[in-house]
Amino acid sequence: MSDANLIQNVYEKVCQRNAGEVEFLQAVKEVLDSLAPVLAKNPKYVDAKILERIVEPERQIMFRVPWQDDNGSVHVNRGFRIEYNSALGPYKGGLRFHPTVNASILKFLGFEQVFKNSLTTLPLGGGKGGADFDPKGKSDSEVMRFCQSFMTELCRHIGPNTDIPAGDIGVGGREIGYMFGQYKKIKNAFEGVLTGKALNWGGSLIRPEATGYGAVYFAEQMLKTRNETFEGKVCAVSGSGNVAQYTVQKLNELGGKAVTLSDSGGTIYDKDGIDDEKLAFVFELKNVKRGRIKEYADKFGAEYYEGKNPWGVKCDCAFPSATQNEIGKEEAQTLLNNGCYVISEGANMPSTPEAQELYVENKILYGPAKAANAGGVATSGLEMSQNSQRLSWTREEVDEKLKGIMAAIHQQCFDTAEQYGQPGNLLMGSNIAGFVKVADSMLDQGLV
Repeated sequence: MSDANLIQNVYEKVCQRNAGEVEFLQAVKEVLDSLAPVLAKNPKYVDAKILERIVEPERQIMFRVPWQDDNGSVHVNRGFRIEYNSALGPYKGGLRFHPTVNASILKFLGFEQVFKNSLTTLPLGGGKGGADFDPKGKSDSEVMRFCQSFMTELCRHIGPNTDIPAGDIGVGGREIGYMFGQYKKIKNAFEGVLTGKALNWGGSLIRPEATGYGAVYFAEQMLKTRNETFEGKVCAVSGSGNVAQYTVQKLNELGGKAVTLSDSGGTIYDKDGIDDEKLAFVFELKNVKRGRIKEYADKFGAEYYEGKNPWGVKCDCAFPSATQNEIGKEEAQTLLNNGCYVISEGANMPSTPEAQELYVENKILYGPAKAANAGGVATSGLEMSQNSQRLSWTREEVDEKLKGIMAAIHQQCFDTAEQYGQPGNLLMGSNIAGFVKVADSMLDQGLV
């Protein structure tokens, strides 16, 4: 059987076993479609059924989460943890609290996390988890009760050498704190079981900034291959949460000009650029007041496009930092027509397969999510190191390590693409480089 037929057979079996899980099937297909040249060079992967094994999570946990609101009414949510692959180290990946959370989304995120963590060069396996709980509009007391109930079950399955969750959409410092407190009470142990903790009890400097900073550092490396910098580059950024905010901050520092931010209501376009003073307003608006991005347009006289994303705005660089599949074929074509030639993904899988095909065909500088947004988990790994050593590194130390890790990830992807006859194709380079390290480790550890 040819390698292409083998890949197709594996994918068809995944489809049968995971019918209707659209996001998960998309993530699997993206990786599998890159692997034919790897299998041709390494028949050992075929013999050991590595593809068949790597697409199956090692463990899936689903549980009910009962909790009581401030009026005494009882609610029941569904909690998950997908422990996907531990060939490189303990499971590592975020927790997402959002009404859209389901098994498909968490399996896609967990599968992506395996290869993302592999690229970081750190000894981390991949996993993901969360619940279909919406923290928006809930009081601190309600969020605390939910987090305590969630952790009462989750604590059975995690630990500093087993599975170390972090934050994701809907899970910030507040939620991490409540969950850690419940874990500590049940286990009677103060240990590095969660990352994204507050600085005064084991967190790391630069962790909140890391995903946004990392996406910009990755783009900086891509620009270096053309002897360019961010100086004077117009940048479109989607989202207005943690990743988007720190993407804008780092772009300002490196001479770029971010002109957009967005949320579920629409997009703001500020042709003069979102400078540090305006960004401070966004921090207050989104992190404290939990308001809508339209308020930025009202305050600073920027344009507001209700119900629209930023991808119609003319720009040199795009940083999709909101959610999965936010750039489809039409949006991607519009970006390219408007002269965009750098795309660095801060969100997880924000581009559809059709959009990715356009990027590759047009040979733009494209940093796929599993490479470009690996800064978050990389800095979580650095937080784990600090916890193990009972040390706290300076901001400068952590930022320098993050920058070095992102440069190393880019180099791996770049070199691997060249090695397999696809120079500049960082989509293929990231998929193959991430896969090979995990596959070799699985072979070393036997049939488990």
